[in-house]
Amino acid sequence: MEKSLLTIQELKEAVHGKIVGLAENLKNFCFTSVVTDSRQVKPLSLFVPLIGEFQDGHKYIPQAIEKGASVIFVTKSVYEADNQKYMAIASDNQNVILVVVDNNLYALQDAARVYVTKFPSLVKVAITGSSGKTTTKEIMASILRQQYNLVATEGNFNSETGLPLSVFNIRKEHEAGLFEMGMNRENEIGEIAKVFKPENAIITNIGTAHIGLLGSRENIANEKRKIFKYIDENGFAVIHAKDDFASFLAENVKGKVIYFGADIPESESGVKFVEDLGVGGTKFTIDGIEVVLKIPGSYNYLNALSCIAMAKALGISSQKIADGINQLKAPEGRSSVKACVTKKDCHGAQKKITVLEDCYNANPDSMESALKMCAGLKVEGRKIYILGDMFELGTEAVEAHSKTGASAAAANPDMIIFAGRDMENAVKAAKLAGFRNIQYFSELTEDNLKKLSLSLLDYLKDGDFIFVKASHGMHLEKILSEIIQKTEETKE
Repeated sequence: MEKSLLTIQELKEAVHGKIVGLAENLKNFCFTSVVTDSRQVKPLSLFVPLIGEFQDGHKYIPQAIEKGASVIFVTKSVYEADNQKYMAIASDNQNVILVVVDNNLYALQDAARVYVTKFPSLVKVAITGSSGKTTTKEIMASILRQQYNLVATEGNFNSETGLPLSVFNIRKEHEAGLFEMGMNRENEIGEIAKVFKPENAIITNIGTAHIGLLGSRENIANEKRKIFKYIDENGFAVIHAKDDFASFLAENVKGKVIYFGADIPESESGVKFVEDLGVGGTKFTIDGIEVVLKIPGSYNYLNALSCIAMAKALGISSQKIADGINQLKAPEGRSSVKACVTKKDCHGAQKKITVLEDCYNANPDSMESALKMCAGLKVEGRKIYILGDMFELGTEAVEAHSKTGASAAAANPDMIIFAGRDMENAVKAAKLAGFRNIQYFSELTEDNLKKLSLSLLDYLKDGDFIFVKASHGMHLEKILSEIIQKTEETKE
């Protein structure tokens, strides 16, 4: 029989739970994976049915059992409302153990926290920041893999549920763990940092992402710096030197604080900038070794500098750091550059274009940085920007989208397409700045998507460049799927 990720005693003590099930079931107690989505249950899964604003996962317990779940958390209030029902479920399913807990989310986090303690020799690194977290994580992961058997966050599983689910992927063969930590509410970083207890951490920046939920950049900074809480005197805290909250973030850090940035002298960082390659990325050297970061933008170069600082602190050689960066390609949907062939336009013609897709997420800081990068790009044809709403900005939304409109107009475009209700403010600002070649869609309905794609196909010429950016919920990638026939290659 496979070995359980936690013993029944470890799990019970971690979550302060009450076991419901037949005595015989306890002998066969075992779970080898943890999921919160019943559709992802497989044999020997621990299923954690979460209660959300619109859904109660407890109703999917029968489907989870049918798929082979062996352990299931049940929220105490739900159990007590109909304990006979759950006792019957346990009685009728002799391979299933129910664990009654006060709160399923916190029980998931507590179980994950105890699971992490089973790997005391794991080198633990965490990353957070207002923007650039996932790209930084991918750069850091590529570097760490040159030296360690690494387990890392998959995609952006960085939330109150995503982080604990991610750490259950740690296995005895892993030598290092790299986990991304995000937030969209107060103390979320505090909660998930308590799960992983990182020994080393990077804060990419303090910006305005989620300011509508946290209220101010000061509150965001206070939340982000909780990632440093568990660093001891042997650990490292990496901070952007030019961030206006740098000194605040460094307060009370017990480990060594290391600053990164484009202005840090080569004598300290070992890094020398060589050339901005536009959509091809950035060329630089690490202790004389040539490196090309294939993800474009000065902000992504900064992300790489944070990883280099951390890697050097961990004792990874310059050659391995260089190899890790040179081998890296942009994560799909995040500053990924593609040479594409369009579908046929109304005249039956196709065009070769370049697309810079950054549709996974957007906030005012990352949007501003990306548009500045696009402004300086040398391209064969014309520049078309497709920009969508940025979410979770609260009362800052009007000002932030207006600023984006002005920045877009100043970034040397030939056409701008704005999508989303908040982007109406960007349209006004772009027109006020004197730019007129604008299309605007308050919603990307199916009809609007067809109109947009047809007009864009007719407008495009060989050599044109398209930049696409918005919060993920806008699904601007649909526009690309409508106009692109095939991707010829990924630019190196």
